Formats: sequence, structure tokens, C-alpha cells
Amino acid sequence: MEMAVGPHRRAFRPPCDVFETEKHIVIRVEIAGMREEDFRISLDGRVLRIEGSRGDAVEKLTYQRMEINYGDFALAVRLPYAVSQSEVEASYDRGFLSVSIPRQPQRRRIPISEAGSE
Repeated sequence: MEMAVGPHRRAFRPPCDVFETEKHIVIRVEIAGMREEDFRISLDGRVLRIEGSRGDAVEKLTYQRMEINYGDFALAVRLPYAVSQSEVEASYDRGFLSVSIPRQPQRRRIPISEAGSE
């Protein structure tokens, strides 16, 4: 998905996977050519936002084909429950940004005992 943001720049949404492990919800974004400081990750209630900008391609070249997206990017992932920002961890390795969020413990039904049954 591309969005125009100016006469020579465009915004794009990098591909991402959202999956669950036994202990975490993981958002994995494929976005090569970045540094850790190029990302902005924020949490607003139940929405995790990942934004940044990948440097422009060299404009003086005459491209025969251009499939790599450059410019601003943004994506938002709605989480199934609210989490604290201090619980969110992120790492960047070999072109993949991984954001890991602890899974919420399963809710259990609490049985109600009859009064005086002790």
C-alpha cells in the first residue's frame, strides 16, 4: 500500500507478520537497510505503531526497474488487549524488526462457594 506524501516522496507499509508464541505476541516487520535509531515505536492504548523513514534512492540514476520502497513508512497493529509500554521489547536483526509483547495470562473462572459451606 503506497500513499503520496509529497511530489517526490511516498509513504509505504512494509510487510509484517503478527503471530503468537506460547508467551508472546510478536510483530515482525521486513524492512532492510535501517538502523535501530531510524524506527519510532509507540503504544497508544491497544494500538502499536511502528514508523520511520528509509533513505531515498539515488535520484541521479536511470532505473530500469525499481521495486524497493524508500521514504516514510508507517503501520499500526491493534492488540487484543492493553499492555504497559514497559512490557514491550523490540530488536532489529538482518532486516527484520521484531516487537515482542507478553501474552496476557488466561482468565480463569473463579468458583463461588456457598456461604457457610466451610
